[in-house]
Amino acid sequence: MNNRMIFLGPPGSGKGTQAGRIAKTLNIPHIDTGSMLREEIASGSEEGKTAESFMSQGQLAPVELVIKIIKNRLSRPDTLDGFILDGFPRSLEQAEGLDKILVEISQKIDFVFNIDLSENALIDRMAYRRSCSNCGEKFNLKLNPPAENGTCSICGEELTRRSDDNVETAVKRIGTYKKETAPLINYYKGKKLLVDINGNREISKIFNEIMDKLGIKTSSL
Repeated sequence: MNNRMIFLGPPGSGKGTQAGRIAKTLNIPHIDTGSMLREEIASGSEEGKTAESFMSQGQLAPVELVIKIIKNRLSRPDTLDGFILDGFPRSLEQAEGLDKILVEISQKIDFVFNIDLSENALIDRMAYRRSCSNCGEKFNLKLNPPAENGTCSICGEELTRRSDDNVETAVKRIGTYKKETAPLINYYKGKKLLVDINGNREISKIFNEIMDKLGIKTSSL
């Protein structure tokens, strides 16, 4: 059974974590836009060179270029048994472009998982994130605090905060998501592909529900 999926969800929803875990479990590619663009640039392709010319100036790659690169990626043999798109599409324009690609390469999307959380929960997840500068362990001062404030529970080194991990930036990022990406929820709901997932739970419980929706019992893995 093919499992071709899109993961939607606001920043801080944990969709990247779930997409990566599902992809590893099913042995299908986890295609996130950032990594895909970096791979294309590293390959030295014409599309990669064009993307680099925009990104090196701090600009977003044009929609047409991203869609072309997505088509190249989805045309590889490793996607035949399924794939997960994470971070694409981000807008209705990109979704319509993806639809055209899928027709051209005789593929289709089977599920669109929308990991949903309240705005307050998202802010708590993003604004209070901390990570260890030494071992990379991640914490949250509200949800998953270290044993000692300011230091890593694993190695004892100092915890650091990204410059954009604050309430003001979190509110802005959520606002941008609602404006640009949230309309995709109705788009895929209309196509009867959308599956809403409550993201305000343990990672394992979210994972088990997604696998259940795919018709795969985790007890059999």
